[in-house]
Amino acid sequence: MNLQPYLDFATSLAYRAGKITLGHFNIGVHVNIKENNDPVTVADHEAENFIRREIEREYPSHAIVGEEFGANNCNNSPFRWTIDPIDGTKSFIRSVPLYGVLIGLEIEGTIRVGAAYYPPLDEMLCAADGLGCWWNGRRAGVSNVSEISQACVVTSDFQRLGEKDASLVERFASKKALLRTWGDAYGYLLVATGRAEVCIDPFLDVWDYGPYPVILGEAGGYFGTWSGEEGHTAGDALACNAALKLKVIELMRGTSSA
Repeated sequence: MNLQPYLDFATSLAYRAGKITLGHFNIGVHVNIKENNDPVTVADHEAENFIRREIEREYPSHAIVGEEFGANNCNNSPFRWTIDPIDGTKSFIRSVPLYGVLIGLEIEGTIRVGAAYYPPLDEMLCAADGLGCWWNGRRAGVSNVSEISQACVVTSDFQRLGEKDASLVERFASKKALLRTWGDAYGYLLVATGRAEVCIDPFLDVWDYGPYPVILGEAGGYFGTWSGEEGHTAGDALACNAALKLKVIELMRGTSSA
């Protein structure tokens, strides 16, 4: 299957949706609270509506699932698009530029195309199976750091990590890793481009991780569960470079001796 047209479409779509979000960025946008206590703004709604309309126009038989408006009725399609119009809404509403527009394309159960655009930074990260991972038009790749003591470990919220595993942060700290909260979509960008080595989240929904399995895979890294299962399943998520994968998973399991 030629994935280039899907990659071009997803990349263009993420870019154009990102420009919609910028129209509401850093102007004191009104914030509503959803039933799950997460914030949402008109920018989330406008960007997702735009993405959904474009997919429905170009690929009317494809399934769609998005954070704000759920799934459409194309349940039997082998193609499913995942949408997070603003991953990092808490950053967005505080005018912090570390948020992203995430689009993934799942084909027969596997994410094979993905695009992540970071509008205030104007950074585009995209990939498709066999076509490489691209960062603003150039090849992207993970770092070669092979020791946890030399690794930068990022997450959205160390407190939430502690709620899932009370000693996890302490275990990384004991290995002298550099710990930073450059999280949400931005953390995965850093790993895929070699500027951080590990990104961890205690829980992600399908739209949160949509593009990352193929992006990290094509960048030469790993994306999957804390226990080492590659791919995407709702739940915890780990991204890291290939050189650190086994050491990081052992540390997260609490079985590391190195």
